[in-house]
Amino acid sequence: MAEDLQDIRQQALSQISLLSSPDEIEEARVKYLGRKSALTLFLRTLGSMDPATRSQMGAAANQVKNDIEQSIAQREQELSESLYAGLENDRVDMTLPAADDRLGHLHPITRTWMLIEDIFQRIGFEVASGPEVEWDKYNFELLNMPKEHPARDTQDTFYLTGEILLRTQTSPVQIRHMESHTPPVRIIAPGRVYRRDYDMTHTPMFHQFEGLVVAEGITLQDLKGTCSYAMKNLLGEATNVRFRPHHFPFTEPSLEVDVSCNICQGQGCRTCKQTGWLEMAGAGMVHPQVLRNVGYDPEKVSGFAFGFGIDRIAMMRYGISDLRMMFENDMRFLKQF
Repeated sequence: MAEDLQDIRQQALSQISLLSSPDEIEEARVKYLGRKSALTLFLRTLGSMDPATRSQMGAAANQVKNDIEQSIAQREQELSESLYAGLENDRVDMTLPAADDRLGHLHPITRTWMLIEDIFQRIGFEVASGPEVEWDKYNFELLNMPKEHPARDTQDTFYLTGEILLRTQTSPVQIRHMESHTPPVRIIAPGRVYRRDYDMTHTPMFHQFEGLVVAEGITLQDLKGTCSYAMKNLLGEATNVRFRPHHFPFTEPSLEVDVSCNICQGQGCRTCKQTGWLEMAGAGMVHPQVLRNVGYDPEKVSGFAFGFGIDRIAMMRYGISDLRMMFENDMRFLKQF
């Protein structure tokens, strides 16, 4: 029996010396001194021993109990002193200057996107959205470009299947909106679009916003006024805007919208290809066939549409000479904003 007590003592003291936290100390206290511990169970057997053996074993058991309690108390003291020393070493000097923790901020494209929505909502436009993976009929056919139309030859489109593609413009949102709404319609449709193109002013994925107004009595002058209003609010009152005749299958007549290059202040640079102007949008009066495709009567209503590049507007607002920089995630570039 004496050997059993010594085994209990030796096991307890060896494990207590390895304890590393207050929780572990409490667990050891229960394990070695609790009601179900081996020592407590041994003490309960003393009543069945003869008086001489009971006295001898009782004294030995109490000595083992005292040794375990002292070992636990000593380990608690050691851990407490270690913790205090650690706190002393980790103490913060409140007189030191604060760390330079920089807060995150919105990307210049996101800031431009939000500004565009705000500018157009001020004059009564709603914001509409649609899928980026689109049906051919919404991206082309209902926009007056049937499968045999020559305009498709100039579209570098990412096709997923014969009938499904990554939208090349946000114009499909206009079609979807008109299918489910009756005139008057006044919306902008910002979003990501995809084309096979990559240079200083083009990327395979870019951001565009389309505008559409359809109602009775809408004229080309309404289109020009809206585009001029948008460009001057986005790029500054000093921005010059010009309109050039063009051709798009879904508008008639069609225009291209240019603004004076604020990288070189219209003097000519590599960004504007030495012209002093940057092409910003395609626009025009909605083609009568497009109106018919969505169930509108072109004899009763007319409309205009335009499509601007959000990324290119951001370039002009922040004086960025290469569009690709906004998609490279270079922190040296992004910290400037």
